[in-house]
Amino acid sequence: MQCTVTWAGLSSNTENPQLNSGMRFDAKTGSGHIVSMDGAIEGGGNNVAARPLELLLAGTGGCSAYDVVLILKRSRQQVTGCTVQLSAERALTDPKVFTTIHFEFTVTGMGLNPATVERAVALSHEKYCSASIMLAHSVAITYSVKVLEISNK
Repeated sequence: MQCTVTWAGLSSNTENPQLNSGMRFDAKTGSGHIVSMDGAIEGGGNNVAARPLELLLAGTGGCSAYDVVLILKRSRQQVTGCTVQLSAERALTDPKVFTTIHFEFTVTGMGLNPATVERAVALSHEKYCSASIMLAHSVAITYSVKVLEISNK
């Protein structure tokens, strides 16, 4: 897996690149997608994109939610939605690493087996989600699960 991160500053002033300022960075992923990142105004940024650690948190949530939906589909569960709300705490001093992350899953569907949903979330965190498993080596990770039944009316 590869990624290239380039400082983008405020603009892409090709005539005078020294005029670039700010703290925006563009990441081009190995799959060819571009993601922008920026810092807070008080940190020299312009607040025009997500912070790098926000993207780390979002990526971890996306990785786990992906696993949960895939596991439920393979278990022949009629899953219609999956949302994960992540709450993270950071250290107060540098490096301001994540100290805790809580994942709150809400899974919706028709005829969902709550035990199967719980097991899918557990499997993601114990076996499949590379991001959350990697972070768990240094961050206290917890999760909770809500299962919401929808009718097919």
